[in-house]
Amino acid sequence: MSVKDNSALPQLTEENEEGELSCTLRKPGQDNIHFKVKVVVNPVAGHGSADITVSGNVVPTSQKFSPSSHRTALQGAGSQQQNLNGSLTQDGLCDGHTAEPSADQVRLFLRSHSEFLERFVMEEVELEILERWVIRSTQRAKKRPDATSTGKNARKTSLSRWKFCVHADKRQMLQELTKSLQQKPTEAHVLWELAGCICSAVGAEGYRLYLAEKGDPEMLGLYPGDDERIEKGVTMMEKGSSLTVPVYVARTRQPLRLSRVDLDARFPDGLPNKIEADHALYEPVIQTDGQLAAVVELWRHDPFHEEDEEIASSYLVWGGIALHYAQLYLSMNKQRKLNDFLLAVVKSIFQDMVSMDTLIMKIMNFAQRLVDADRASLFLVDSKNKELYARIFDVGITGDGAGDTRTGGNTSGSEEAIAKVQNSTEIRFPLGKGIAGQVANTGEVLNIVDAYCDPRFNRTIDQLTGYRTKSILCMPIFIRGSIIGVVQMVNKHSGAFMKEDEEAFEMFAVYCGLALHHAKLYDKIARSEQKYCVALEVLSYHNTCSDVEVAHAQEDKIPDAIPGIEDYYFSVFKLDDFQKAHHAIYMFKDLFGLSRFDSDSLIRFTLTVRKNYRRVPYHNWTHGFSVANSMYSVIKHSQNTFKANECLALYIASLCHDLDHRGKNNKFMLDTESPLAAIYSTSTMEHHHFNQTVTILQQKGHNIFSKLTSGEYKQVLSYVKHCILATDLALFFPNKAKLSQIVTENSFSWRNSEHRLLIQAIAMTACDLSASAKPWDIQVKTVKVIFEEFYEQGDAERAAGRTPIPMMDRMQPDQQAASQGDAEKLAGHVPSPLMDRDRKCELGAIQVGFLTGICLPCYRLLYDLIPETKPMLDQCQANLEQWRQIDEEIKRQKEMGNEVDALAFLDKMMETSEKIVEEQEETTDIEDRN
Repeated sequence: MSVKDNSALPQLTEENEEGELSCTLRKPGQDNIHFKVKVVVNPVAGHGSADITVSGNVVPTSQKFSPSSHRTALQGAGSQQQNLNGSLTQDGLCDGHTAEPSADQVRLFLRSHSEFLERFVMEEVELEILERWVIRSTQRAKKRPDATSTGKNARKTSLSRWKFCVHADKRQMLQELTKSLQQKPTEAHVLWELAGCICSAVGAEGYRLYLAEKGDPEMLGLYPGDDERIEKGVTMMEKGSSLTVPVYVARTRQPLRLSRVDLDARFPDGLPNKIEADHALYEPVIQTDGQLAAVVELWRHDPFHEEDEEIASSYLVWGGIALHYAQLYLSMNKQRKLNDFLLAVVKSIFQDMVSMDTLIMKIMNFAQRLVDADRASLFLVDSKNKELYARIFDVGITGDGAGDTRTGGNTSGSEEAIAKVQNSTEIRFPLGKGIAGQVANTGEVLNIVDAYCDPRFNRTIDQLTGYRTKSILCMPIFIRGSIIGVVQMVNKHSGAFMKEDEEAFEMFAVYCGLALHHAKLYDKIARSEQKYCVALEVLSYHNTCSDVEVAHAQEDKIPDAIPGIEDYYFSVFKLDDFQKAHHAIYMFKDLFGLSRFDSDSLIRFTLTVRKNYRRVPYHNWTHGFSVANSMYSVIKHSQNTFKANECLALYIASLCHDLDHRGKNNKFMLDTESPLAAIYSTSTMEHHHFNQTVTILQQKGHNIFSKLTSGEYKQVLSYVKHCILATDLALFFPNKAKLSQIVTENSFSWRNSEHRLLIQAIAMTACDLSASAKPWDIQVKTVKVIFEEFYEQGDAERAAGRTPIPMMDRMQPDQQAASQGDAEKLAGHVPSPLMDRDRKCELGAIQVGFLTGICLPCYRLLYDLIPETKPMLDQCQANLEQWRQIDEEIKRQKEMGNEVDALAFLDKMMETSEKIVEEQEETTDIEDRN
């Protein structure tokens, strides 16, 4: 079929100019049809348009022709086209006859005229029809073999469905949904709001939401929406035993459409009666992890179509994301609240650990708040008697009960409640009896929904009190793998106890266990502290000077001078203990005066120091006084060498440097695992001596430093500690090495505080060993008492099943275990051959090695820096020569085959020495008389 013009179309250029064109329609097998086309030109603003009228044996029509469109459609008459030669062809309806184009021609035309197609669809096609076309198109695309339901294609499908949603106001709808979720981001509320969006999107008249408990399709709970009951955990459950449509959808996890008019064999009862419409749509909600979250039920009077399912699926894509992040938010918020709660628990129970009863009250109050229980009880385990016991229980009862945490859980007002329950009778029952006993026996958690259905529950208390026990959560409290208690919570306010309550309390129980454990330790420590105070009071009474002694010392006036006391060779053996204290007070007064010190405090302090020296052979009050006297001599002969506070610390440290010495060395304390060794791992006895000094100073009326300023007090105590610790021979060797290097390099400076501390330490060692720098008779007497103390330690070691070193073994009096060799080995040094006990030397060699290895280097170093101490060095060298002679004599006796008892030989030497001294004194007296 074709249309051919019979005359050329005239050129029309002027406004309202008309032209006419005659056309003939030819159709095979039919008569030709003649018609005319009238064209009127109407140019507007430089653009032309034409009114085209077709007349003749055709249906009259008109069409405006615009140059902006390179094609002109004749409405109702098909299409027309102007050829290059001016002819116009037309396919269409003429004279009531239909000329239909083929489908291929229409498809080809539409593909090549996309703009025309777009205008036509936008202007002529209704939006509902358009969306239905798009949805059907996407459904067909999904069913193609090459199409996939997951991945990128599926996402594009959902987005396209979302884009062509019926509701143009979906942006506002989502904004409202987002705002609602921000205000209430619970999982159930997310699903509820999502179901509302789907309902609106598909034009449903109503909807219901069934929540799946723990993803179980057999346990669906009807969500009541904004009903406040859901806030309390109340839901109406539909059991899977009676098959319902929501349960079926939850099992199959597939959408389902039902109509009341079209019965489904799977549901012979048809739609549930609660649905007020004739058609329903069910959509399962699946979480990202594949777990069933809920089932959405929609209904309306019009049937649901496949595209409605697609709309719901599109919304569920976004809903799944919202649900996932809501769960994350809830989980994080829940964990944050739990952390805040546990932090409050820790602060409360550890900051105010006054008593076990107070702690128990707090634990029960916190436990109630944690799981929202009405009552709580805490039972402790008595492992010895295999029982559970409690003095405080049933917290939560008002009136005369132990407390009521329902008012807010505030424990500040629980002291009155504690006072009440402390007067109540303690309850006890065997392990394994009742619910709490069962938990204590097995260590397993018991979560009982209905207590009266459990045979282990004892109804007696309910019958007596009139209280109705419904649900019970009973959990053990562990510490170091052992059960120390059981917490029992009763009647959760919002229903039954959940798994979440168990998990939260499991973490809470860890802190409870630690708190209870530390509370027990605290009680033990508190009791021990009281015992310690009592013991300290008793010891203070016996170790503190009496008022009679103080009065006697006050009556015995301190003289202005004591002849010979500042001599380096002053003998302490000619004084008794009280005289030594009297002389010590004099030396203090002579050095420092009494302008900054209280005389009574000085007397009490000195007498108490005397009393706190034990009666051991060597490290006794005599030794302490002797060292103080030697330090007094050093200070007196070297004026202005040490500063005032240094002198004060040196003298007091010398007087107190061996307080409470037990006659045993540090190694013995470590080997016997003495409590002192547990307190002080290094310089054990020296730390104890300083601690005893401080203890005496802290006693009433004994603080001789009370008039010093705070800064002076701290400085003096610091010096005292340094000086006392320096008497440990293990520290002498590194101190000597440092100071010797400084002196050798000629870099010693009295302005250097570190150098001053080193010379203080060397001065303390020199005075501590001053017996080796005393005249020969004093030296010999001192050596004898030193070995007596060594032998007592050896006896103690042998009694403990250990073999003492030869120097401390009275069974081997002629063998060496030199003090220097012991000290050097303990300090990590290699002792000289004469100082090594493994060389089996004899008594003379012991002293020769001791003097040459320790004493002489110490006095030489002291002499280099304080030349006024030369008498100590000279006497030490003289004593060394005496010991060398003794050593030669002992060796000669042994070569002759004579048995030599070193101590007996020493006694003989002492007797000889004493006779010589007596003869010299008699000669002096005779000369004086003459």
